[in-house]
Amino acid sequence: MPYVNVQIIKGATREQKAAVVKDITDSLVRVLGKNPEHTHVVIQEIDEADWGFAGMLTDDWKRQQRQS
Repeated sequence: MPYVNVQIIKGATREQKAAVVKDITDSLVRVLGKNPEHTHVVIQEIDEADWGFAGMLTDDWKRQQRQS
């Protein structure tokens, strides 16, 4: 039973999340032969202030990019 956890920054629409779940499920079926009825995909949305990369919080990084 595959379990896939996808973490993204908040802001995706319901339609976008549905497409991600479908694409991941289809990939597991195609590549690994998994049963789609046993495949679980969980999407966790994270606030920009709670996600960091490049040594900065995402909201700060975006602000810096806009100012550049």
